[in-house]
Amino acid sequence: MNMKNIFRFILLLLVPVVFGQCSNTIPKKSLENLKTAFDIESTAAAKYAKFSQSALEEGFDTIAKLFEAVSKSESIHALNHGKALEKLGGTIIVSVPGSFEVKTTAENIQSAIYSETYELQTMYPAFIRNSENEKAPDAAKSFTLAWNTEKKHLAFYQVAAAAILKGNETGLPFTWYVCPICGNMYSPDSVKGSCDFCLTKQENFIGYTESPK
Repeated sequence: MNMKNIFRFILLLLVPVVFGQCSNTIPKKSLENLKTAFDIESTAAAKYAKFSQSALEEGFDTIAKLFEAVSKSESIHALNHGKALEKLGGTIIVSVPGSFEVKTTAENIQSAIYSETYELQTMYPAFIRNSENEKAPDAAKSFTLAWNTEKKHLAFYQVAAAAILKGNETGLPFTWYVCPICGNMYSPDSVKGSCDFCLTKQENFIGYTESPK
């Protein structure tokens, strides 16, 4: 065997070894980001549940329903991040939700808008890019599903904020449907036969009881 053929033979032996090592590389940053996202979404779920109670006490029944639905949505995001983390070999340590303050409903909506804007414009885009670079598809999927829904959360809160300024909840949806798989949200006039993001059937949505009129 001449030197050229020997080199080719060694190269053929090394390629699968090198790629095998790469495929087993732990996506450390994705694991870290999943833990961060889990904590943030868990805190958001708890925070919005409290905001819902406060809105109800202030007489904003309709806005209370929005906060309640988003709280459910965020808890599903946290659950999905936890599942992705465990699939990558990480461990979820249940902790007390982060600190937050409950103020007036008008202020709480602005707080929600700030949080959703951060997740939409800063946190999730960075997390998605990193997970794609680290070849961590489960993390990328979980981040992307949450990111797509945060866009809707922000829009819903912005409409609610405008209603608060007018001092009138009329026109805001009182009923919300939440996909139990990915956390996607729909109002009665926008709900579809299946989830846009994960294709879960409408009849399985949280809050769904009958076909919207």
